[in-house]
Amino acid sequence: PKGTMAFSGKYEFESDENYDAFVQKIGLPSDKVEMGRNCKIVTEVVQNGNDFTWTLHFPGGRTTTNTFTVGKEADMETMGGKKFKATVKMEDGKLIAEFPNYRHVSEICGGKLVEVSAQRSRVVRKKQGKSPI
Repeated sequence: PKGTMAFSGKYEFESDENYDAFVQKIGLPSDKVEMGRNCKIVTEVVQNGNDFTWTLHFPGGRTTTNTFTVGKEADMETMGGKKFKATVKMEDGKLIAEFPNYRHVSEICGGKLVEVSAQRSRVVRKKQGKSPI
């Protein structure tokens, strides 16, 4: 169907723009800020139609997994470990999730997973991961 992208794959952290300004604005605790800075996170996405399992693999074996279906409310978890409910939307091949204090947009561009998080004060973080690994 039009507007669906194949997201499935493992994406190794490649670059991060505006990380510090962004995580300060969203109130991430300083220990989490340090842990996430230049952290070689691997994002693993399993897509089955509109059903997604989105897992972040952190160095040291810690993982965060969000499972959701496009268009249906799901229980989610932020980078900082806070639980919340969100309905992920698909628009023009991009996945859009409204986190408690920012908007997260993910898309596949040239075989890379590009994630842009925009905080309401317009501090934007852009993260990129290359595939495959």
